Amino acid sequence: MKHFTKIAGLAALAAVAALPALAQDAAVVADAPPAEVPTDVAFILNTLLFLIGGFLVFWMAAGFAMLEAGLVRSKNVAMQCLKNVALFSIACTMYYLIGYNLMYPLGSWTIGSDETGGYLGAFSVAVLEAVGVTADAVDDYSYASTGSDFFFQVMFCATTASIVSGTLAERIRLWPFLAFTVVLTALIYPIQASWKWGGGFLDAAGFLDFAGSTVVHSVGGWAALAGALILGPRLGKYRDGRVVAFPGSNLTLATLGTFILWLGWFGFNGASQLAMGTIADVADISRVFVNTNSAAAGGSIAALILTQLVYKKADLTMVLNGALAGLVSITAEPLTPTIGGALLIGAVGGVLVVLTVPLLDKLKIDDVVGAIPVHLVCGIWGTLAVVLSNPDATLGAQLMGIIVVGIFVFVVSAVVWLILKAVMGLRASAEEETLGFDKAELGLEAYPEFTKL
Repeated sequence: MKHFTKIAGLAALAAVAALPALAQDAAVVADAPPAEVPTDVAFILNTLLFLIGGFLVFWMAAGFAMLEAGLVRSKNVAMQCLKNVALFSIACTMYYLIGYNLMYPLGSWTIGSDETGGYLGAFSVAVLEAVGVTADAVDDYSYASTGSDFFFQVMFCATTASIVSGTLAERIRLWPFLAFTVVLTALIYPIQASWKWGGGFLDAAGFLDFAGSTVVHSVGGWAALAGALILGPRLGKYRDGRVVAFPGSNLTLATLGTFILWLGWFGFNGASQLAMGTIADVADISRVFVNTNSAAAGGSIAALILTQLVYKKADLTMVLNGALAGLVSITAEPLTPTIGGALLIGAVGGVLVVLTVPLLDKLKIDDVVGAIPVHLVCGIWGTLAVVLSNPDATLGAQLMGIIVVGIFVFVVSAVVWLILKAVMGLRASAEEETLGFDKAELGLEAYPEFTKL
């Protein structure tokens, strides 16, 4: 008892001693003058934000890999792991070679006396000047290192490619998928991203997308939808007018993947503030973190309750996708909603997933992991939801962005998928699909002791 009293006394003394410091910190935040932050300090803090945010978004690659590995059948797990490593590496390479310079620098391109936002991406200044086009560039990355900006941006490009992988799992061959990834990350993603984040015409029209509900997530969803329609469903998925369930191999891995994605999303949304050099910026980043977390919670709770009501049993896979749906839904505007507003925005996303998954099955669109409901449907919802909390948003501009990006990505993706189908072939043979891609294409199984056909 004596020792407990001493410990309690020391703890109380420490708490009292800390009070002046805490009060001083609060006073600094409350009374901080709007003075200019030293340039070198802002540069360091902003660069650090990009780097930390970038490696958190990189960690989402592990989340996608684990989610897909858990939701496909045992005979295809190694293939999904390989695809996720390969697509990430390809995305990083193609974005370096082509995509980054196509998407940036920001600016309006002046041809003669006419000024217009970019329509085909922002090609290098040297190329433009060679053909008589001058660039009135507004791009200025002096507030952070160029390397940190590239590192952060390339992670978003890779995320877009990851979305496609899960939808088309278990029937698309490796090399046609990777060939599509080359086109997606080198051309499709950077061109449409330049329209908003590269200072193009959507940005000029007032389209708002804070961290990419449309620019990243719906792009992956549209590309996946085009591929799913052209590729067709897995063998035996739709039989005699009914949907045949193909249970995932490891729901523990799928749950782990969801939590990894949830964690990575703090970097995805938080670092999209793009600045951490002032008290106001740090306060905004904090709000983004809180709202991102709240939306994920709302999505998972909504999916949990709705599946219990509809199916009389809670569905883990729906709850996992509900959390991801909430995250996608808040990504277009994670700063301006209240915490309760973010919870509701995420909850609507969770409901949309539960309703959309069976709708796709009725249409015989086979989406193995539910990426189309999560990233496309909730990407659209999240982009529209911006008008609920951000007074600068207009419904017309938001619809314009959704429609323009959707048409562009779906049409171009469909053309690429059709070309690949004609040149390389997309699907494995029926025998290979039945055997499983781990044996048929890789000769290496993820679970050699337990794999069953």
